[in-house]
Amino acid sequence: MFDVSLISGHDFAPIWASASQKLECLEIGYVSSVMVTELLAPNLAPKSSNSLHPSILPGIQKLILSVDSITDTMVGTISSGLLSLTHLDLRDAPFMEPTIVTDLTNLGLELVNQHGKLKHLSLIRSQQYLITYFRRVNDLGLLMMADKCTNLESISLGGFCRVTDSGFKTILHSCSRLYKLKVCHGTHLTDLVFHDISATSLSLIHVSLRWCYLLTNHAIGNLVSNAQIKVLDLRECKSLGDEALKAIGTLPELKTLRLDGMDISDFGLSSLRERVIKSLTSLSLRGCKRLTDRAISVLFKDASNLELRELDLSNIPSLSDEGILSLARSRVPVSELRIRQCPLIGDTSVMALASMQVDDDQRHGNCLRLLDIYNCGGITQLAYKWLKNPYFPRLR
Repeated sequence: MFDVSLISGHDFAPIWASASQKLECLEIGYVSSVMVTELLAPNLAPKSSNSLHPSILPGIQKLILSVDSITDTMVGTISSGLLSLTHLDLRDAPFMEPTIVTDLTNLGLELVNQHGKLKHLSLIRSQQYLITYFRRVNDLGLLMMADKCTNLESISLGGFCRVTDSGFKTILHSCSRLYKLKVCHGTHLTDLVFHDISATSLSLIHVSLRWCYLLTNHAIGNLVSNAQIKVLDLRECKSLGDEALKAIGTLPELKTLRLDGMDISDFGLSSLRERVIKSLTSLSLRGCKRLTDRAISVLFKDASNLELRELDLSNIPSLSDEGILSLARSRVPVSELRIRQCPLIGDTSVMALASMQVDDDQRHGNCLRLLDIYNCGGITQLAYKWLKNPYFPRLR
């Protein structure tokens, strides 16, 4: 990946003329959609007025671009010009509201996967500079795209605010090989999307549903019929609560669980203790405002042989030194611990972690490689005396 912002549009395409014909993967950190179109637009073949061929990058299989705005023209040019494309990852971050000429519409989605080889598709509209969405795409656009993308194995869609349950269900029912589903800012995504998911042949392994505010506990109850899910990201799904945790607690192979901002309680977390906590390697409870110190003992007291390596307890107002003391006593072998923006966390937490031993034969604080204590209310200069050898020998 590299930055092409210093290259003028006139010079951009000629620079790639000398690129290796064997180049299979290209990632560009930022480039304008116009430059991409000019780069990949097919030219007339020599000595022929009827034949078109891409002048450069004929072997590209994986294309990852961050652009100013995803447009129909750019998507069509990419899909028609790259004959071997299997991975397409496009992300934009508009500075101003796109017009019909500078935006993605239903017609653009119909142009995706013209050569039928696409297996992985990601179309994300970031809200980094402006709160905006793909306002010109609706259910019809996803229906037309799904007809040509039946072999998709993973799909990520972010910012499709006019797409409803019908559009998303089309993807689930058309793409029988799908194992990875990511939807971000699905403002019209409801429980109906997963109502009959058990009737499909899907074997979802990775599911991410971020900022999907209309999803309720009932949706998760249906989703977990895919018992082989290993990654589940439900960040900022604020209508989910303890009943969703009961359903999640039945997943025997879950490795990564992100519950940021959910309306869950200490008691609700007990649903994870019997099965899920033993398989998890990463758990995020960031911003779960109702949790207290008791959540730590609920999850980890008397637990053994845990595989957990990453734990995020940031922005939990009621989490105090007592909770971190419980974590240290449980000897959970976490290598990354985030407790930032917890006003009740102080020097005692740092000292407890410094004294923690995971294995009797190893040194104090042996596992922690990352400790995030930014903006913790009780941290003083005393804590910094402990942030060194021999207490945190692996801290980076």
